[in-house]
Amino acid sequence: MICFTRLNSVYYSHIVIRIQNIELMMNEEVRTIMSTRVTTVTPGQHVADVLELMEQKRLQQLPVVDKYGKLVGLITSYDLWQNCRNNPNCAEELVGTVMTRSIVKLAPKDKVGTAAELFMDRRFKTLPVVNLDGKLKGVVTAFDVIRYSFKKAYPEPILYADRIMA
Repeated sequence: MICFTRLNSVYYSHIVIRIQNIELMMNEEVRTIMSTRVTTVTPGQHVADVLELMEQKRLQQLPVVDKYGKLVGLITSYDLWQNCRNNPNCAEELVGTVMTRSIVKLAPKDKVGTAAELFMDRRFKTLPVVNLDGKLKGVVTAFDVIRYSFKKAYPEPILYADRIMA
């Protein structure tokens, strides 16, 4: 006969450990998971350049920086759709006229939990990370948070080859 009290005790202690791990993960700084090699554009570039970059690199948005590396906006696939759907000459427009200027950004010392909350509540997919001077230091994506959380929870590789269908 199985002792359910012992099984429940083991199960609940496992849950408590997982919750503690999540708390530790969410208090990690964004700088530890952000990507620092970021493709950017400038306000003076043409939308055609953005379209080409997005297609080549399979991106949904690009940070827009000035000549000093300061973040001045984002240009997203939604911005392009909204501004170009009825404008046949949109490819010749400048990024600065199409980009979103009012953006949410993170600081390198912000917590992973803050990023996770923004991804869930605001449905963002990518957040730029800037220093105190407003210079772009990197980006963090929802996938970065998921990958980080998964690797912390499961440091050993999980074999999934048997789950791949031929």
